[in-house]
Amino acid sequence: MTIRVFAAVGFLAFLTTFLPAGAETPLERGKYLVESVVACGNCHSTRGEDGNFVPGMNLAGGFLLEDKMMTAFAPNITPDKETGIGAWTDAQILTAIREGKHPSGKILGPPMPFAFYRYVSDDDAKAIVAYLRSIKPVRNAVPRARYRIPLPPAWGPPINQPVSAPPRSDTIAYGAYLAGPLGHCLDCHTPRLPNGAPDLANRAGAGGFHLEGPWGEVVSANITPDKETGIGTWTDAQIKRAITQGNRADGSPLSPPMGFGFYKNINEKDLDAIVAYFRSLRPIKNKVR
Repeated sequence: MTIRVFAAVGFLAFLTTFLPAGAETPLERGKYLVESVVACGNCHSTRGEDGNFVPGMNLAGGFLLEDKMMTAFAPNITPDKETGIGAWTDAQILTAIREGKHPSGKILGPPMPFAFYRYVSDDDAKAIVAYLRSIKPVRNAVPRARYRIPLPPAWGPPINQPVSAPPRSDTIAYGAYLAGPLGHCLDCHTPRLPNGAPDLANRAGAGGFHLEGPWGEVVSANITPDKETGIGTWTDAQIKRAITQGNRADGSPLSPPMGFGFYKNINEKDLDAIVAYFRSLRPIKNKVR
């Protein structure tokens, strides 16, 4: 045990010595992602009956999402060994996030956006795991989800090849990565096919998806650059304000479950990339209420 501790300390000292000045450590990157664009706590933190977060229950699960297809409770993803993921290996946590498979082999279900998370880079996925390991364990047993639809045998083939993020110098591609695999914006902001999957091939970003929760019924907005029904006439500053503060171009408030409390932590360069990506989407006319 002593040798392992010294080895770990030595490795951390090595990283501190040889990382370039200003470079993020995996833990710092994971903290940034979880508390900003990925917004894990938006679903996985415990909420009261009023829809507000319960103090001290960050990422402890229990949030209920219910519709005709499911009664799903967000799992406890703190490192509590009995009710959270503290007894899982790093590989098991990565597989749960990107492939939708529980350590027991059981297939996990929606609303986790596995179709997006499959493309989270290896480095970012490992950084998220590192941060989840670092937070306070919270004991909170959560009921199992109940599905009224058949779940697939798998959400895709096993991820056996390296997954990389696009270079940050490619603004639109990196914005697509932030808003896609990481932020999964299009998961909520795209109309659904009859099987419940977002129609990304034909109506990506066109809005109109109905979501129900403690906030009531909400219909997602059209975030394509259509000038009449989307955000085509909004300035960059107005789009950023909508993301980080929850106000439309005219100043009127948006509704949860948009994670404004998390998105306010997205840094300026990442916001620029997200806006550039939204501007690159095909304009689709779709007026939503």
